[in-house]
Amino acid sequence: MAERASHRVAPEHIHPDDVAVQTALAALADPVRVTLVRELADSAEWTRSCGSFDVPVGKAALSHHFAVLRGAGLVEQRDEGPRRVNRLRREEFEARFPGLLDLVLRADRAH
Repeated sequence: MAERASHRVAPEHIHPDDVAVQTALAALADPVRVTLVRELADSAEWTRSCGSFDVPVGKAALSHHFAVLRGAGLVEQRDEGPRRVNRLRREEFEARFPGLLDLVLRADRAH
């Protein structure tokens, strides 16, 4: 059986070194994106597909949130067959913005 060609455009990634602090803060200001980052932080790299997150938004909004996270250098994505899987760029982001991600991940999760 022949493998189907993907018609999806590969995601573009911004390295955290090229991200302004305002962009990083804006990406982490949205509660849905914070949930995505926290769930990725608690998961092994490349194990979470985009549809596996428990967030109260539709597919188009979820794609937008992931695009914002990629644009802030927080998330890297790749396609594995029909799934797009994710990893948190924790080390790279920490090198650019020391302590910022830890503050977000440690923040009171009740708010």
